[in-house]
Amino acid sequence: MSPRTGDVHYVLNGAFYRMATLEMGDPAAPPVICVHGLTRNAHDFDSLMQALASRFLMIAPDLPGRGSSEWLPDGDLYQPVSYVQALSHLLARIGRPVMWVGTSLGGICGMLIAAARGQPITRMVLNDIGPYVPVSALARIRDYMLAAPASFADLHELEAHLRVVYAPFGHLADADWAHMARFSARSLPDGRIALHYDPKIADPIRRDAPKEIDMWALWERIDIPLLAIRGETSDLFLLETLQRMTAGGARSLTIAGAGHAPALTDQASHEAIADFLSR
Repeated sequence: MSPRTGDVHYVLNGAFYRMATLEMGDPAAPPVICVHGLTRNAHDFDSLMQALASRFLMIAPDLPGRGSSEWLPDGDLYQPVSYVQALSHLLARIGRPVMWVGTSLGGICGMLIAAARGQPITRMVLNDIGPYVPVSALARIRDYMLAAPASFADLHELEAHLRVVYAPFGHLADADWAHMARFSARSLPDGRIALHYDPKIADPIRRDAPKEIDMWALWERIDIPLLAIRGETSDLFLLETLQRMTAGGARSLTIAGAGHAPALTDQASHEAIADFLSR
């Protein structure tokens, strides 16, 4: 089953922009929004969407500046508040309760929305993200973003780069890496390829020194069933953070052999997420 492509238009800072989406499943089925991480795109969820599309309407947006979505004119606009603004337009278009799967930044956006009064999320899966992120992990992400090559000769060279940078995603098959490379590439006028996002998304972290993220106060306002997935060796989603979340009632799943963030391409992850969303 191939995903259907679409888009939603949202207003931000006095102008309208286009956010691309992928959809799979029966439009009448319960909707599940899947939101990717900082430098990734909607195609990260292709295998999860395939696995769950018989039960749910799976919807995965490309966050602004990523994948097929329109780039923003100012790098300073690449902030969680802007992504929540764009996602709010998607939620308004759906117009009914939704469930949420968020990886890293996608989970931060989910938490911001779920803590708001009148929010529409009924269940949420947080993939390797919680209310606290240590500064050391943010510094590591900043360093690999700023060190990324400006271009690559071909998909093989890009895939080799991805295999190093995203090694913490876990034990991916060769086909998974090839799929990631295919959808992580954008063509350049000189025939080379670049990573499929606006380089300006790095502007905020290039300008400001990393600071820890502490959203425990916001977390206390979230009152929906939660599944927290953690990569066994994650440096971003600390074990003590997971333990505090589960003490408050969240369910948990640990992915062996993964760090930040599990790719969610394996059958065990698919089954655990489907079971949680079906309850």
